Amino acid sequence: MPQSMTAFARITHQEDWGTLTWEIRSVNHRYLEPTFRMPETLRDLEISLREVLRTAIARGKVDCNLQLALNRETEGVVVNTDKARQYIEAAAAIAAMMDNPERVSPMAILNWPGVLVEKGVDADELRRQTIDLFKSAVAQLIDSRAVEGAKLETVILQRVAGIRGETAKVRTLLPEILAAQQQRIRDRIADLEINLDPERLEQEIVLIAQKSDVDEELDRLDAHLSEIEQVFKRKEPVGRRLDFLMQELNREANTLSSKSIATSTTQIAVELKVLIEQMREQIQNLE
Repeated sequence: MPQSMTAFARITHQEDWGTLTWEIRSVNHRYLEPTFRMPETLRDLEISLREVLRTAIARGKVDCNLQLALNRETEGVVVNTDKARQYIEAAAAIAAMMDNPERVSPMAILNWPGVLVEKGVDADELRRQTIDLFKSAVAQLIDSRAVEGAKLETVILQRVAGIRGETAKVRTLLPEILAAQQQRIRDRIADLEINLDPERLEQEIVLIAQKSDVDEELDRLDAHLSEIEQVFKRKEPVGRRLDFLMQELNREANTLSSKSIATSTTQIAVELKVLIEQMREQIQNLE
């Protein structure tokens, strides 16, 4: 099922010490580009959170915002002395390797991830709940992307049906257009009272018919449309593949327009380009 890159998710978890709230917004982008806004005391979780997102989403600009609201009785911070001791020991080991080591400031130690934690909150439990809640928010986001993706699929397939209708018109009109073009040539020659070898005249008429033949373009259009319908059945991101097919459709529509010898087929070629552009705009939002 296709996934839209435009979606929103919001989920909240409440405990005695306060609440955690994740808000995730995603929009279209060529690649996966996540951005995290979260309290500094939980910043060390970002790598794990990015991995969760990467395994769930292939493309999109994704803004992830974590809000941590503590109850009054648990407001404030305490020092995670074990974490601080680890940093100090690591700093001491590095200092022993240096010629002129500078003393590590206590304030610098406090600024390192995980040293300050919210008072009254179990740090490990808070981290676990933050990650679990993020996974739930991502699942909600994916559901939202799937709903929007289904709507986009419907719109795109409607345009596919429209293009099939226009190509069917060309196939119906083409014999009449060629016959009318041939008759105009014969009438023009008769008006000019030019004596031409009938065989040469027929050769010229055949040449014009060959230059105006768009059967190959129509066949390729039909093939590309069938491919679009098949792509939507895949269980993988389809946006890039569909974007490529839009280029191919547009190329065939341009060729059809350049070979047109009647106003009717020119108008159909214009309508094809409009339908293709409408599809392309929607496909830009698909993962």
